[in-house]
Amino acid sequence: MDKEENSKVEDSKVFQEYDLNVNGMSAHIRIHIPKNELVPLYDIYFEGVSEPTKLLLNSFRSNLISMVPIDPSRIDDKEYLKEMNNRYIAASRILIDKNLPGTDESTKRFLIAYIINMMLGLGELQVPIADNNLEEIAVNGSTSNIWVFHKGIGWAKTNIRPLNENMIYDQSQQIGRRVGRELNNLSPMMDAELEDGSRVNATLFPISQVGNTITIRKFAKNPWTMPALIINNSLTSDVAAIIWVCIENEISMLISGGTASGKTSFLNAISIFFPPTRRVISIEETRELTLPQFLQWVPMMTRQPNPEGKGAISLYELMLNALRQRPDIIIVGEVRTAKDAETLFEAIHTGHSVYGTLHADSVNDTIVRMTNPPINSPKLMMNALGSIVSLIRHRSKNIRRVLEFGEILDSGDGRVLYRWDYMKDMLVKADDMTKLKSTLMLYAGVNESEIDGLIEEHKIVIDWMVRKRIIDVNDCGYIVAQYYKDKSRVLEMAKRDDDFSYGKF
Repeated sequence: MDKEENSKVEDSKVFQEYDLNVNGMSAHIRIHIPKNELVPLYDIYFEGVSEPTKLLLNSFRSNLISMVPIDPSRIDDKEYLKEMNNRYIAASRILIDKNLPGTDESTKRFLIAYIINMMLGLGELQVPIADNNLEEIAVNGSTSNIWVFHKGIGWAKTNIRPLNENMIYDQSQQIGRRVGRELNNLSPMMDAELEDGSRVNATLFPISQVGNTITIRKFAKNPWTMPALIINNSLTSDVAAIIWVCIENEISMLISGGTASGKTSFLNAISIFFPPTRRVISIEETRELTLPQFLQWVPMMTRQPNPEGKGAISLYELMLNALRQRPDIIIVGEVRTAKDAETLFEAIHTGHSVYGTLHADSVNDTIVRMTNPPINSPKLMMNALGSIVSLIRHRSKNIRRVLEFGEILDSGDGRVLYRWDYMKDMLVKADDMTKLKSTLMLYAGVNESEIDGLIEEHKIVIDWMVRKRIIDVNDCGYIVAQYYKDKSRVLEMAKRDDDFSYGKF
């Protein structure tokens, strides 16, 4: 960072600062809000690379393309990309020696890494893509700076801006080619994926009136687990323990909420409670789940049609296929249509436990969404589900919480058992559990006091994981699996507050 850049942030409130290594390229991140700004700024600095140097390096693009032409048809071939990477490194050295004579070897390596990221990567988007603190990256045309959504801070404006609309189009095309998607005037909208599983949406002008756009929903490399959600105050261990007992006894559940409320993250979090003796089939439109690695898990994904309009695989088709694979547990990324719901209930009625998500704002709104067009399921079908978890994203507070946890009555109506108290920022009990408890007693073959005892035992284990900050998906899943194998031993370890290690089991 040079003196001029440093002076601009001296009068700022700094939230965070950290360094990133982006494919061999060092970047410094500073998140701050100056007095004259209304939103936080996410500033990216490349140590030793001034703006004139960046412009010079970017001007190498046409020279590099002529020196090392790219075959677009082979862009998804890893061996080809490795070969191109080596050839670009050699060509970049020639251009740096010619245009920046006397550059030392350390600086030269950094400049080459910068060039490679620009040529074979997604340019300056590579930095926010490499930042695991971010959830979303938004390119809103070439007339405005790129925006990012930071997990702890919310939306922030970066100090990078696309050079022109063609650059945004080229980046979208590069993403699309690798997964067989096309983006042009006839198909001005595209959904695709990056190699790491991040979701990408791209639109072209004039469909998007601000210019060409790219929106990247980043794939979570460290998925949420139930202890992590409790530490984050998203729910309490009491509710988590009830959910665990429900999953243990194969009671199906829907997770609802608005956009970006954390539905898929919560679905991932409850996966630590799946018994290792169950066969799990997940169905998603884009790969977002990361279950404990020792589970017998078959992830399946939908497929969009090719440019000729053929080859599409729908969520409904995958659900039908999943039923033929002898699953014990089916995870449905999102229920959207009447066919999705019909197959979901069919799966439940044929002896499978099903866990899925739905766009709805509360427990009762979930039932309204399920029983009205376009889904239009008969209300009495709802009692095939045991419970509903409703999530909320509170934008002004920049928090995600379990808004409600409820049970489904025989009539198909919902009863809210726990509800989030805004003032206390915690889940509080709203009603006694009746239908869910009677279902648990039937499935587990125990009486009411024994159900309470099971919930308390599960809570002891969850609280232990919370105290010890055991939040990794495989670590949490391993402890739960050991509980299914030797409950007494795990309970003893939790009550003694032992430190966690795999060797102790």
